[in-house]
Amino acid sequence: MSRGRGQIGADQLAMSFFLSFGTPVSIVRPFNTYGPRQSARAVIPTIITQIASGARQIKLGATRPTRDFNYVLDTVRGFVAVAECDDAVGQIINIGSNFEISIGDTAALIAERMGRDVEFALDEQRLRPADSEVERLWADNTRARELAGWTPDYAGREGFKRGLGETIAWFGAPNNLRRYRAELYNI
Repeated sequence: MSRGRGQIGADQLAMSFFLSFGTPVSIVRPFNTYGPRQSARAVIPTIITQIASGARQIKLGATRPTRDFNYVLDTVRGFVAVAECDDAVGQIINIGSNFEISIGDTAALIAERMGRDVEFALDEQRLRPADSEVERLWADNTRARELAGWTPDYAGREGFKRGLGETIAWFGAPNNLRRYRAELYNI
């Protein structure tokens, strides 16, 4: 998702308190967090729940955009590292894996990890309105690493595969899968 006006406004307001009153503020920007219990509005649970529910044709929107997915445990560790770091005050810090992958490649990787042979189909209702799709979201996590000493444990392709495995295991448990309606497109 792109940074909306509300997010930008909130960032500016927070930074104004830092600059005007010395309020210890850091802006943390987590990139595309995924993992167990994630909302069905997000692409990874959408794909997993469709496959886990037995669908042979997986409905997707645009598959060419790229994302920097960040496993939930890394996101939490990133927030904690920044909160505990005095050098991070007054800084804008990206929390991301520093690994970029397309939605289409993500879907194929999930199917592979789940051991399923599926077909991917374009679902028009899942496409974003013209000019609203963000084609590339990638996190440069240099500041998180240099200031707060944070690095993602689920980095690179292998880390992403490991995080997907843990996410698939959670969603695949019958009690968890029942909480989701894979046949519905959640907006």
